[in-house]
Formats: sequence, C-alpha cells, structure tokens
Amino acid sequence: MNRRTLLAALATLPALAVNRSFAQPGQADDTTRQRIARLLEEAGRLDTLETVFITRNGETLGERAYGNSSLDGSTNIKSASKCVVSALVGIAIDKGLLDGVDQKIETVLRSEFPNNPDPRLSQITIGHLLSMRAGLDRMSGPNYGRWVASRNWTRFALAADFIDEPGGGMLYSTASTHLLSVILTKVSGKPTLALARDWLGPLKGFRIGAWDRDPQGYYLGGNQMAMTPRSLHAFGELYRRGGVTEDGTRLVSEAWIRESWIRRTNSVFNGDGYGYAWFLKEMAGEQVNYAWGYGGQMLYITPSLGLTVAMTSNEAAPSARTGYRDALHTLMTGIIETVRT
Repeated sequence: MNRRTLLAALATLPALAVNRSFAQPGQADDTTRQRIARLLEEAGRLDTLETVFITRNGETLGERAYGNSSLDGSTNIKSASKCVVSALVGIAIDKGLLDGVDQKIETVLRSEFPNNPDPRLSQITIGHLLSMRAGLDRMSGPNYGRWVASRNWTRFALAADFIDEPGGGMLYSTASTHLLSVILTKVSGKPTLALARDWLGPLKGFRIGAWDRDPQGYYLGGNQMAMTPRSLHAFGELYRRGGVTEDGTRLVSEAWIRESWIRRTNSVFNGDGYGYAWFLKEMAGEQVNYAWGYGGQMLYITPSLGLTVAMTSNEAAPSARTGYRDALHTLMTGIIETVRT
C-alpha cells in the first residue's frame, strides 16, 4: 500500500475516535482504551511504523509494537535527539555553566573559528543555534555527507558560508546542535553523554545507549543517538510534568521548558513553529509540541490534555516527502480526539 493510500486511510481515524456507540455509563476509561486500541490497530497499516506508546497524566492508554519491533528495543531516534541536547543546554544555563541564550558562541568556540573569520560568526548566540537561526549554510540534507566526512566537524561547520544573517530565518542544520554539544563539553569538561547520564540519570526509564562521536571525540549533537521507545517517552514525560521526575526531583527548570516551546521561527519543511529544538503545531484545536527525527521518530506532548505519545519507525525510510510524517500527525490527531471525547 502506497503512502497516499495510507494517509487517506488514517484520515478516517478521528471519526473512529468520536464514535460514541462504545460508551457505557461509568466506563469512560475502558471506552477510551478500546478506542485507542482501534486506532493502533488501524495504524498497523503503516508499514514502517514500529512502536506507539501513549499515556495521559502518566497513565498508559495504549501501547503497540509492530512486526518484530519492541518498546524496549534500542532504536536510532535521529533528530528527535535534538530535544535532549536542548534540555542539557537549559540545565547548563541553570547551573551557571552558560550565561544564557544570548551568550555569543565565540566565548567558547573562538579557538575553532577559521583564519580571518566572517565578522558575523561573532554575532551567533546559543539561542541562534537552538532555534536553527545561525545564518550558516546547512549541514543537513545534501551537505550532511561531506560534513561528517570532514576531519573536523566543528571547524567545517564554522567555516561554512553565511546564507542569512544570524537571527534570520530557519536554516535547519544538525551542525547547529552539534556545536551545542561541543560547547557543553568545553564548558563542563565532560563528554555530552556523561552530562546526559548525570543530569538526566534520576529520570526513571531514561537511558541513552550508543551515540556517535566526531573525529575529535565530541558526541554528535542532534543525531545518531540510540534510545528505546520507552526511554524517549520517559524524556517526554519529564517535559510534560514541567521538568520534574515522578518523585518530584527537579531536573529541568519549568522556565526553560516554557522558553523551549515559544515560537522562534517557522519550519521550512511544513510551516510549523519552531522553538528551542521543538516543533510547534496545532492539532485538533490543541497545542502540540513535538520532536521529529528522520524516518518518523516522533515525541508528541499535548500539555492541555496531559498527553505524551512516542512513535518510532524504520530509521532508513524518509518521512517528509513521502507523506508519512503527515500520516503520523493524523494518527496523533486521532489520539487527541479520542482522549478529548
């Protein structure tokens, strides 16, 4: 079945969600789970979908692993990992390791600048990297291969041409979040993976497995991170709860989460808003903040409904130009409609 047919099929899911014939007095929870189960059954028609895990206010409403996949199996969450890097930046600011989002990156990376650097390099801030507005040519898409084939990813990225001014429009680039990973390591004296395990370690169910590094040993900020679907969901729950663990231990400031979910620019891919590594979109009349990784690695948070939804997919299959990402959005819309009924 092709993507267009799948998208058309999933477009009927909200109608299933609002079918009231299942409702019985005093059985709202069971009814919701039945409807969620039907949604997940229909979602199995998406041949690259691997897992879906849905909770509301911490309570599991539905979970499904398709084919040979597992909710406890490791997967490459691709660019969804950019949100983890964003969280680490927020923690570093709260710990005083970074001055804030307006701090110029040259205060940390000046030694990595090219000879006779473009003066605009000195204008780039932490916030510009977080919101993909550095102005430098993208090191994603067609440029990604030659970037990761270079001997020094940091210097290669900083030597790129300026396509826009710092603070201009979105230029989605994994190099931006990689520079943040380098900055975190330099200011803390610890590898980014060690910081993640230390600062986010108290979060129950959260764990990062394998994670690629560049030739200098810096962890690749924003890609090639292994995590289980349950771990990705646990990270989403941390943000849904406002930065605290289940037992109330604060790991990320509530202020940082609010700042991360403010629209800083618009996505060049689909027009959705973009904050500090999070995409922002209205679905079924509700504000949804989501992480998106290549292939369809998704983490959706709907604060108004207490919803956290993790979806993972075949990492080798594209998700944007095929319409698959839109199919996952449609599935998420159906989940929202179901929960709200």
